[in-house]
Amino acid sequence: MSVNGVAPGAGRREWIGLAVLALGTLLVSFDVFVLLLALPHLSADLGADGVQQLWIMDIYGFMVGGFLITMGSLGDRIGRRRLLLIGAAAFGVASVLSAYSTSPGMLIAARALLGVAGATLAPSTLALISNMFRNPRQMGVAIGVWAGSFTVGAIIGPIVGGVMLEHFWWGSVFLLGVPVMALLLVLGPMLLPEYRAPGSGRIDPLSVGLSLAAILPFIYGVKELARSGWEPLPVVAVAAGLLFAVAFVRRQRVLADPLLDLSLFGDRAFGTTLVSLLAYSLLTGGTMLFVAQYFQSVGGLSPLQAGLGLLPGMAASTVSVMVSPILARRIRPAYLIAAGLVVVVAGLLLVTLADADSGPAILIVAFAVWALGGGPLLSLGINLVVASAPPEKAGAASAMPQISNELGAALGFAVLGSVGIAVYRAQVADAVPPGLSAEAAGRAHESIAGATAVAADLPGELATALLAPAREAFTSGVHIVAAVSAALLACTALLVAVRLRHIRPVGEVESQVTGDRGAASEAV
Repeated sequence: MSVNGVAPGAGRREWIGLAVLALGTLLVSFDVFVLLLALPHLSADLGADGVQQLWIMDIYGFMVGGFLITMGSLGDRIGRRRLLLIGAAAFGVASVLSAYSTSPGMLIAARALLGVAGATLAPSTLALISNMFRNPRQMGVAIGVWAGSFTVGAIIGPIVGGVMLEHFWWGSVFLLGVPVMALLLVLGPMLLPEYRAPGSGRIDPLSVGLSLAAILPFIYGVKELARSGWEPLPVVAVAAGLLFAVAFVRRQRVLADPLLDLSLFGDRAFGTTLVSLLAYSLLTGGTMLFVAQYFQSVGGLSPLQAGLGLLPGMAASTVSVMVSPILARRIRPAYLIAAGLVVVVAGLLLVTLADADSGPAILIVAFAVWALGGGPLLSLGINLVVASAPPEKAGAASAMPQISNELGAALGFAVLGSVGIAVYRAQVADAVPPGLSAEAAGRAHESIAGATAVAADLPGELATALLAPAREAFTSGVHIVAAVSAALLACTALLVAVRLRHIRPVGEVESQVTGDRGAASEAV
């Protein structure tokens, strides 16, 4: 209950509860990054072929993205804490099944269940934070901690996973999530409040089916287009996803209690922020794809070294998302987010300074710069999305930022990936040295990874003659992708500054409430 117009502050119980929620959220990104290291080990042990390896990696993200809307809305209806605890129990069970899988098919199925359970965590935890922290300043800090936990998971995933794989079998990395989920199950009922939207109706099964039929084929198709080019199956999948998306929207418009309230998109802050988050994920995610490839194929780093090269940027992002809500007490969110995006643009322009012989140092610094600049959008943007929704719709609204991230990353890999590959192929076409077989020349022309693999089997001079132009061509593609991303993010910064400029700093709002209360007291 608010006192004199100011929401009461959270106590020790809420902050301890936030720590428990952050641990659960951390596992969502932790589980993705730790698998990158375990994949070679489990593939060898289970005999997984190339296609099965791709499904082991991708099925988790597919299920998370596909079920976010459903789980966010389901939490509003049955209780956010209840859904979180159900999801935590399922996540723990799926982790054990993944760890002790005896075949690629069993592991794929376990990872699918893990994704469905993971889809309950982000919207439930974020919606519960909006219930626990009613004071705007504290809610901003809490959401900053929540957003930072994703990055922390990405940081510690490769490190902890590497240590575990040095001493134990590959399944041990999946078991790391079990004690965290057990802790959530024990402390959750004591620390977390329950919230269920009053008067909420039953969930519409047809809407659930349409949302899955829209999101899953679309994400699958876009990823396959990025991976394999314009093949018929992914094109059909994308088209089918779009058709089902139209059917989903039409269904929501006629329901009295829709799965996703489309009127939320009419709010300027809600719609603008989601578009900005989508653009950021698309453009920086697509650029990151090429930066990671540069580290290994041009910079000569091992996969582990490449992962370590990303740690400074991830650390900068963690600090930025946690500090931004504090700065937003005095600076309008629009200007803080826009300024951050300008820093992101500067980081992307730094990428264009790297060349084929400069080594990875420039790109490590560039990533750290743009990760630092992205913090305000990630933390304040999520805060704006949640704050724009009425309390009874917070669960469904909380699913939208992560959906923007999933779709943006998939589109970035496909769209910017196609641009970078086109530049590479155009420049390397006439630079492949003579003396290669048609098959080897074709592989070298296909991608920088193909050129590197071919060069490994060639004598020294011929390998150098192939790799030098291939690396130059790939670096040119990186430059084009980074420059395009920088230009479009500059436009996004302008959009945010103009469309969200009416939103005042959190501290200014509270100060005015306090000032008005003091003036009234003096008048009396």
